[in-house]
Amino acid sequence: MACSCHSTCPTEAPATAQPLDPRWKRALWIALWVNAVMFVVELIAGWQAGSVSLLADAVDFAGDAANYGLSLAVLSMAVVWRSRAALVKGGTMLAYGLFVLAKAAWIWQAGSVPHAGTMGAVGLLALMANTGVALLLYRWRQGDANMRSVWLCSRNDALSNLAVIAAAAGVFGTGSAWPDLAVAAIMALLAISAGWSVVRQARGELRSQRQQLVMNP
Repeated sequence: MACSCHSTCPTEAPATAQPLDPRWKRALWIALWVNAVMFVVELIAGWQAGSVSLLADAVDFAGDAANYGLSLAVLSMAVVWRSRAALVKGGTMLAYGLFVLAKAAWIWQAGSVPHAGTMGAVGLLALMANTGVALLLYRWRQGDANMRSVWLCSRNDALSNLAVIAAAAGVFGTGSAWPDLAVAAIMALLAISAGWSVVRQARGELRSQRQQLVMNP
């Protein structure tokens, strides 16, 4: 899938960079700043509310901001470097999922109950931010592994925000932490699934590029 981009892909030199789309670059910059700001907001709110799902979402915002920065860094590089960047991003998503599972287990042992009002308000704000980013990046969802990884991040983030809002309602209704922990576990599984998908696609692109280089030295 190395040539599943929207612009014209090279046929005789697959390792060369594709022409830059200024709209894609501008969208990445907007996504980077939105995620950086929301990371700070959710980190503070999650800490004050004692919510593992908000803290997990804050870590996700930070990871996405770093991923968008990485995407910008390799935007004008050869296809092989963008596929390698996608490998790094996929690995990051996998690591994030494992971190959330471990954090949820730790909170479950501690037995603390988060503040439902803060969870709901910040979750709604995060949903609006991520929905905007997802819509901004929608046109590039079928691009190469690097573009696809960015789209998957934004899509999963919006789904996670809906889950955080539902968890806030659950915490409010039950007076217990289990809805918050259940959502954190779901977020972790989403990250692991998406990360594995990106890693598989990136590895396939790298394998295809190596084969083309052998056939066209």
